[in-house]
Amino acid sequence: MEYNNIDQLLEKYFEGQTSIIEEKQLTNYFSSTNVAQHLEHYKPIFEYYSLSKQQNFTQEISLKTKNRNIMWLSIAASVLVLLGVGTFYVLNNQQLEIEQGLGTFKTPEIAFQETQKALQMLSQNVNIGIESVSYIREFEETKNKIFIK
Repeated sequence: MEYNNIDQLLEKYFEGQTSIIEEKQLTNYFSSTNVAQHLEHYKPIFEYYSLSKQQNFTQEISLKTKNRNIMWLSIAASVLVLLGVGTFYVLNNQQLEIEQGLGTFKTPEIAFQETQKALQMLSQNVNIGIESVSYIREFEETKNKIFIK
């Protein structure tokens, strides 16, 4: 073969643009004894490829699947789903019972007493707020006496 042709094939090979026939030509060239001096360093690459084609994988691969693990995982997943749905149902019913019980009394007298308690508590808190405002008013008057504008 011509050395220019081999150089062009090598360039195409390293760019990934060679065909299978061209790669066989390169393999045949580098497996021969008359390789050009400037191309000697490519010879181990093509020798490796020809040796790797001859190797065979002899170890057996087991294709057994573990059905027991899949079965237990599916059972566990279904139990979790059932627990989640059950918990949601129980908590949702408790909230509905609490919401329905708010603000309802059996007799009007009990409702009146509860309303009076709530208004009494509101009145006490308002009185505390008014006392605080009176302290602020007294402070303002004292400040105005000291700092005459």
